[in-house]
Formats: sequence, C-alpha cells, structure tokens
Amino acid sequence: MAIAWSEKASYVEVLSRPPSLSPPVILTQDELKKIAAYKAVEFVESGMVLGLGTGSTAKHAVDRIGELLRLGKLKNIVGIPTSKKTQEQAVSLGIPLSDLDHHSTIDLAIDGADEMDPHLNLVKGRGGSLLREKMVEGTCKKFICIVDESKLVKHLGGSGLAMPVEVVPFCWKFTANKLQNLFEDSGCVAKLRNDSKGKSFVTDNGNYIVDLYLKKDIGDLQVASDAILRIAGVVEHGMFLDMATTVIVAGELGITIKNK
Repeated sequence: MAIAWSEKASYVEVLSRPPSLSPPVILTQDELKKIAAYKAVEFVESGMVLGLGTGSTAKHAVDRIGELLRLGKLKNIVGIPTSKKTQEQAVSLGIPLSDLDHHSTIDLAIDGADEMDPHLNLVKGRGGSLLREKMVEGTCKKFICIVDESKLVKHLGGSGLAMPVEVVPFCWKFTANKLQNLFEDSGCVAKLRNDSKGKSFVTDNGNYIVDLYLKKDIGDLQVASDAILRIAGVVEHGMFLDMATTVIVAGELGITIKNK
C-alpha cells in the first residue's frame, strides 16, 4: 500500500536501499523517523529563523540542529518552538530561541504529522500542540513535513485515529456535540482527550482537545475546515491543508521527497 501511495503522489526517490543478497535490515519506526528528520535538517542553512516542531519525529530534527550548532556546522540559528516541550528541548541543546512577535516571517519549519493524504494535506495535533504548530508553520516560507510511511492514508481521518480539535474549556460538551453532529454522516464520534492521570488534557494554551474519530471520508476538506471553525467554542483544528511545501517520507525502500 505504501508503494502504491508513493507512486500516486509522484514522489521523487532520493535515497533507496540498493539490491543485496544479504537479508534486508528491518528498521524500527523510530529509526525511520530519525532518517527522515536528519534528511530534513540538510535543508537548514546558517542564519535561518527556524520553526521547531513538536513530537517524536520533530524531536530528532531538533536534536540534529543542536548537534550541528555545537559542532560549528550551523551558525546564527534562531528557533521558534511550537510547544513548551520543544522549548525545553531546544534550551537544553543551546539553540537560541525567539517568538513570532519578534520574527513574523520564518525561513523554514520542520515538523512531523499524524496523517498525510496523497495531496499532502496533514492531520497534526495528536501530541496536543496543533494551535502553536499552525501559527508557526502558517507563517514560514518553507514547511518541511517529515513522516514514516505508516502515516500515509487515502484520506484524512483514514487511520481511524484521532483528528484533534482544540476547544475552550467552557461548555466543552456543547462544542463536542456540535462537532459530532457536523460529521454525523461520516460516523463521527467526538471524545474529550484525557491525560495519563485520567484528567482532561490541557494544551499549552490552557484549552481542551476534542478528538474526532471518523469511519468515513468527510469529503471536501476546505468546506469541513470552514464548518469546524464556525462553531463557537472551537479554537483551531488539526487539519493542515495545503501547508506543506516539501514532504520527506522514510520507508522500507528508502527516503522519498515530494515538493509542492
């Protein structure tokens, strides 16, 4: 399925595993993420303002940027973190940080995704940082998305996993019911996200997240996006539509790149 998806998306293969008579090495999902992240960091140049993503894949990219700074291979980098967790990571690595108030235009952002369709639309936010990610990645000149091939889907929501929507805590049940009814024809079930202690998950912005679980395609994504944002109580949703300018996918056959 992953190979067919890549062909449909017209990916350009930049690194493939050469034929070998020896048994193939099976890479773990985290190793694939690391390969994609390191490839993305090759696009970083000294003097850039960088959007630093959040999540297990983006973490590898931030680590690599910190390493290159320490080795002197990158200089004068300024990072704009998309979460408190990424901010803490960047500080520990010695990456100079700023924010959108001081850098309204970002040269390059690197981040992962939870799902990606053949048109490079994304679902993000299962880590809870979708609002800040969208603010940062929506203002960058180039947004590189890094994923492993397990994230490839035929349509957004196709994995059956959460499509996050950040909502204000006030009357969150009212907002969740509105969201569920909006996508009733797609078999939507809306659930409030809880943290590891069983309490309501709270974002860095003090909001809640309602996760939408979909059984069918929701159709026109822009129409769906507009409808979600019109619901009072919704802050932002996790669909990143037409935002990624470059996609790097790591899979069993190597790394593939697609430019928008």
